[in-house]
Amino acid sequence: MSFSTISALSPLDGRYAAKLTALRPLMSEHGFMHRRVQVEIAWFIALSDAGFEEFKPLSPGARTYLLGLVKNFSEADAQAIKQEEKITNHDVKAVEYWIKSKFEARPELMAAKEFVHFACTSEDINNTSHALQLKAARGTVLLPALDGIIAKLREMALAFADVPMLARTHGQTASPTTVGKEVANVLKRLEKARANIAGVALLAKMNGAVGNYNAHLSAWPDFDWEAFSRKVIETPEPLGLGITFQPFSIQIEPHDYMAELFDSVARANTILIDWSRDVWGYISLGYFKQRLKEGEIGSSTMPHKVNPIDFENAEGNLGLANAMLRHLSDKLPISRWQRDLTDSTVLRNMGVALGYAVLAYQSLMTGMGKLELNREALAADLDQSWEVLAEPIQTVMRRYGVQGAYEALKAATRGKTVTADDLHGLIRSLEIPDAEKERLIAMTPGSYIGKAVELARRV
Repeated sequence: MSFSTISALSPLDGRYAAKLTALRPLMSEHGFMHRRVQVEIAWFIALSDAGFEEFKPLSPGARTYLLGLVKNFSEADAQAIKQEEKITNHDVKAVEYWIKSKFEARPELMAAKEFVHFACTSEDINNTSHALQLKAARGTVLLPALDGIIAKLREMALAFADVPMLARTHGQTASPTTVGKEVANVLKRLEKARANIAGVALLAKMNGAVGNYNAHLSAWPDFDWEAFSRKVIETPEPLGLGITFQPFSIQIEPHDYMAELFDSVARANTILIDWSRDVWGYISLGYFKQRLKEGEIGSSTMPHKVNPIDFENAEGNLGLANAMLRHLSDKLPISRWQRDLTDSTVLRNMGVALGYAVLAYQSLMTGMGKLELNREALAADLDQSWEVLAEPIQTVMRRYGVQGAYEALKAATRGKTVTADDLHGLIRSLEIPDAEKERLIAMTPGSYIGKAVELARRV
């Protein structure tokens, strides 16, 4: 069988391939190779500027050429590295040899080719490359996708701020709220989660086989290799890497920052699972309708169906994303002694975990874009739920010292069908000021919404 999207083992590269075109160049093996080339070139150029007698500063033309290898890195280049790997059976060494092959016919670079990958262990290249991959994915795909959801939630919170809605606690009727306030709750949670994702510092180390600059110091014992490594890592791109220096490590960077990042993404995803399920329920109650799509079929046998498939798709993919993200965050910070290889194969699935998340964000945006508020259904539900006014009535009774207020309203309303006339008769019999009676009689389930409108508009 030839490989195509229909024969792909993963739905991310099969059924949903077209939806992940922005993430694929960053988190695929091609993206990993690209970042490895970037790191090797940045290290090589920095070494030429370190003041070593044996490696003079590169000419402007050589620098431009080297940076061009990074900027113009192509699928053909990645394939050439894969061919090299078939010989070396070592992926990082294949990158080194590919770079050196690009020095041919350039005497200046050929003379300095042994400074490619100088004093580096493979993990010096890999961990920095992973950080660069995550930097790009977070900045250009993940956060913009979340920002789109946040913007849509804010739009909904403001548009529906004053639309009353019957709340449900434990699935039962409860004190009314507004549609906008319930959306605002999700918005504020997601904004905090988004800030946590953006705030994780992406760390990298370039300190040799066990983190002590052993090989570096064997070549130049008096050189400040730690300061040099920090400079390469923290100098902005393209001459540096523009990430945060990790001073203490074994052979691998400890991956604690990755765990923090993946946990933060999983937290945002959990909030969105909660939102997906709530919207699914509101659609089921009729609070939202879904705009129809020409030609779309909801059921193979029931022609009337308009299913909330976007929210179901989002929930399922968010669950897959979190299962992988949590394994990554649990496993990656653990390494036997100074190095084992269990992190390597797991790290290759970072893009899969983020891919399911991004796919879910797209489904959510599609689903929210189809929603139409059904004000009639919202109003009808409220009009059938006068029992929710037992709360304000008994609270006012308690204000005025009426004994057994809670118990009296419990006996009158719990498990019963309550009408406006029932409540109004009860209110008129109370020993409270007449002005308070009139205020309570004027109250309806749709007006008993507290500060919901103000809170929703505050976003």
